[in-house]
Amino acid sequence: MREYLMPIFVVASLVLAGCNKSKSPEDVSKDVAKAEQKANNEVTKSEERAQSALDKSYEKVNNQEIKFNNDAAHQTYNVAIAKADGNRKVALATCESQSGSAQKVCKDQAEADYKMARAIARVSAEAAVQQK
Repeated sequence: MREYLMPIFVVASLVLAGCNKSKSPEDVSKDVAKAEQKANNEVTKSEERAQSALDKSYEKVNNQEIKFNNDAAHQTYNVAIAKADGNRKVALATCESQSGSAQKVCKDQAEADYKMARAIARVSAEAAVQQK
């Protein structure tokens, strides 16, 4: 008979240990409040980390955009200067067909047009760089 009692006691103690007794409503309310607070804190920390990562990424992208815009302004300036140089050379070659004071006036006009085109290119490039 003793042989049967021991397994019964073991099974009974396991069954009793496995039973969860319910908590009082106050304890449940406290546990729920703690869990909600912990969840809110985790969400807040996660949002802060995400915002920080996005801010860093935005800064990198913004810096690249500024660099790109500055490079574009510089290249646009180079193209405008090349066009001005080409126009000047064509104008000076055309002036060669004239003689005397007409040739001098023509060359002076070509030089004035060239200087104006360079100045416009410079101002345009500086404005484009300052916009960003």
